[in-house]
Amino acid sequence: MAFLAYKATLAGVPVVTVDPRNTSRMCHECGHCCRENRTSQAKFLCVSCGHRANADQNAARNIRAQATRKMALVQVSHFSQMSNSDL
Repeated sequence: MAFLAYKATLAGVPVVTVDPRNTSRMCHECGHCCRENRTSQAKFLCVSCGHRANADQNAARNIRAQATRKMALVQVSHFSQMSNSDL
């Protein structure tokens, strides 16, 4: 992780860490999370909404969504800490 952060800093790219737990079991479409959603190592089929996807792509979308939410929270927090004179 340190090398990735180092390279990202050099390139001016932010690094956002997220908890990867259950990202491969959670449906990117409806949010339903259960073991049965993974029909195989490569296939994802949500037992709640029927969404089908490649398991890795579904997990990647969940990770991206978590990172996007986390970055938005950091920006809102930073903005709320600014004084009126900073605006």
